[in-house]
Amino acid sequence: MSKVLVIDDDRALQETLRLALEAEGFQVLSETDGEKALERASKESLDLIVLDFVLPHLSGMEILRRMRDRGNATPVIMLTGQKKEEVDKVLGLELGADDYVLKPFGTKEFMARVHAVLRRSRPGPVALDDYAFDDVQVHFKKRTASRGGEELHLTAKEYGLLHLLISHEGDVVSRETILSDVWGYDKFPSTRTVDTFIHNLRQKIEADPGHPRHLLTVAWSGYKFQK
Repeated sequence: MSKVLVIDDDRALQETLRLALEAEGFQVLSETDGEKALERASKESLDLIVLDFVLPHLSGMEILRRMRDRGNATPVIMLTGQKKEEVDKVLGLELGADDYVLKPFGTKEFMARVHAVLRRSRPGPVALDDYAFDDVQVHFKKRTASRGGEELHLTAKEYGLLHLLISHEGDVVSRETILSDVWGYDKFPSTRTVDTFIHNLRQKIEADPGHPRHLLTVAWSGYKFQK
C-alpha cells in the first residue's frame, strides 16, 4: 500500500484529499505545521508528499529545499492558491517538485496527477517475453498463449493488461494506471472498462473464474497478479 503525506494547514482541503486518496487504497498521513512536517518527512518511508506552498513556521518551498538538500528524493506535488504562477512554478520545479497544482482543483484532476507522478517515479516494469503459471503459457513478443496445451485467443488489450499486471506481480495496480498504461488515456473516464476486461481475461486463464487465483481484485484499489 502506497503511503502519502499530505502537508496542508487547510483542514477542510486536507480531509478532502485524505478521502480521495483512501478511496483508492492509499495510506494517508497528515501534517499542518511546516517544522513538524519536515521532521516527519525525514523519518517516514513515503511514496509521495503533497505539499502546500504556504504553511505556518516553515514554507512549503523551504521544506522542499531542505528535503532535497538532505538527499530526500520522495516525489512531491506542490499545492498553491497563489497567482504568481510562472515564477513560483519555475522555482518549485527547479527545487525538485514533481508536479504543481493551482487551487482550486477537483479531486479527479488531483488523483490523475498523483497516479502520473507515482507512475513516473516507480521502477520500470520487468521485461517480459515469455511467462508461465499453472498450465498457462504466454509469449508476449509473439502474441501467442495457451492453457493446458490449447490455444488461447487473447486480444491486444488483454495481452497488454496481463503484461502490466504480471510485470508488477504482487503490487496493486489501480484502474487509472491500467487505463493510462494499456489504453493510453490522459484523462480517466468513469467507466467499468477495466472490470470488463479483467472478467473476460479470467474466463480465459483461470481454472475457476468465479474464484480466481491469479487475477485478484483489491477492494477500492484495483487489481494485482499473483503467481
